[in-house]
Amino acid sequence: MTDLLYSEEEEALRAAVRDLLTDHCAAADVIARVESGTPHDLDLWKSLAGSMGLAGLLIPEEQGGQGASHREAAVVLEELGRAVAPVPYLTSAVVATEALLACGDAELLGRLATGRTIGVLAVGLHVAPGAEVRTVRAEGGLLHGELTGIADAAAADVLLVPADDGGLYAVAADAVTRTPVPSLDLTRPLATVTLDGAPGRRVGDAAPAVRRALRAAAGLLASEQLGVADWALTETVRYLKERKQFNRPVGGFQALKHRLAQLWLEVVSLRAAARAAADALATGEDADITVAVAQAYAAPVAVHATEEALQLHGGIGMTWEHPVHLYLKRAKAGSLAYGTAGAHREALAELVDLRAP
Repeated sequence: MTDLLYSEEEEALRAAVRDLLTDHCAAADVIARVESGTPHDLDLWKSLAGSMGLAGLLIPEEQGGQGASHREAAVVLEELGRAVAPVPYLTSAVVATEALLACGDAELLGRLATGRTIGVLAVGLHVAPGAEVRTVRAEGGLLHGELTGIADAAAADVLLVPADDGGLYAVAADAVTRTPVPSLDLTRPLATVTLDGAPGRRVGDAAPAVRRALRAAAGLLASEQLGVADWALTETVRYLKERKQFNRPVGGFQALKHRLAQLWLEVVSLRAAARAAADALATGEDADITVAVAQAYAAPVAVHATEEALQLHGGIGMTWEHPVHLYLKRAKAGSLAYGTAGAHREALAELVDLRAP
């Protein structure tokens, strides 16, 4: 295992992304956007993907990308989690990109690297790595069927669709019907995708591509969950230093100090698990085990941190105007994404041969 501490380059990347999000992703703007019914901030996406070149971090330089690793992508996702940024970075720059890297489709990878094309893997957000994947019917070069729970499908330009013939097909988004469905996390909307004779281009075999994409998704989702939890802890500490009862800061009460200390320990441990997962994905060493460990731990911590933030902010935390509800919803929705903590614990038990009796 390599050094899990952040390198100078990673810290510089973090600073650049945080500066951009500070200027262009204020909490009030995110709330207003999700209220509008068009939650994706495509202008912010253009800045991240185009101006900063972050959409191609995982894509080799010879295919138009930055040739970076999962460690750098993890840093970006931490900051996007801290801002609950409504951009399709995880779904396009990680999941769809990993699927295409497994297939070796240079043409589509080059388009995704520029950020001008948004790709989405048409697999339900709830599906864990290694789980059974729903497919559509391929017949005469056309695709027929319905896929549910597809995250960020509304923003996609191209969908990567697994079919019953074992192939993964690239389908233009305007060739399918995308029907929005209710989503707990309003910043990462879900949709049902209906294909009624949609033409598709086979880009490779679905099974290895989907497996690789979902493993990377689960591993790097932990970094996004770290960003969510870290924001919740930081903002709660700041608020409790300012809020007063009986002429003293609420944060000075010993009972609250104990709760915050416990939460700090959980977030620090989550950082170690998320960094280990990103590093394992980058090096390929024990990636399945390390990703399972990270996801078994990450979701409960993110949910706990945001629940504590909501409660300890008192009445103001219950208002729609305060952004804490965005973080709680992102954490709760993330706890179901790419496999629950329980599913990853079961997978980990199988991987290390410690199955329950």
